[in-house]
Amino acid sequence: MSFPLITHIEAERIALRPVAATDLPALLAINGDPQVTQFLPYATWSSLDDGAAWLARMEALGATGTGQQLVVVRRADVAVIGTLLLFKHDAGSQRLELGYVLGRAHWGQGLMREALQAVCSQLFGTLGVRRIEAEVNPANVASCRLLARVGFTLEGTLRQRWVGKGITYDTQVFGCLSHEWPQGAGAITPAPG
Repeated sequence: MSFPLITHIEAERIALRPVAATDLPALLAINGDPQVTQFLPYATWSSLDDGAAWLARMEALGATGTGQQLVVVRRADVAVIGTLLLFKHDAGSQRLELGYVLGRAHWGQGLMREALQAVCSQLFGTLGVRRIEAEVNPANVASCRLLARVGFTLEGTLRQRWVGKGITYDTQVFGCLSHEWPQGAGAITPAPG
């Protein structure tokens, strides 16, 4: 069974929707910042061509039926401020992984926490996912804290798990099960229409 596509999720200050080619200029500003991409598995973007190559990879992922790339939009002005990737969907095990990026100008405001709460509530609720996982470089302290704050449990460390940008690094594995998810977390407003 293919990944159940998300068309729109709204929370208090943000909304999530599928990525589109028209988002690339805003995403270049985010992914072109070396501080933002420091812990990402891909290089910092230097042009819209980098964005187009990334979008092609995201569209190919979506075509496999195992994931979806969403953008995080600030509701006040409809500005794209980040991304949230849902991937490695395993229908038989009812599990998937997630990853996220937020523009530096928006750090420390609770916006990604709001996005994660909203998307996890949708996944555990109406989409029937049983388990959500995330892998984080332990040096990315802010991301590790965010996952714990949202309700994920640190399940262990995978030593020298990845090599990225010429560096071998560990990852911490976080997980959350549907029965652990607090009812009402990330109150979702249904999409109009």
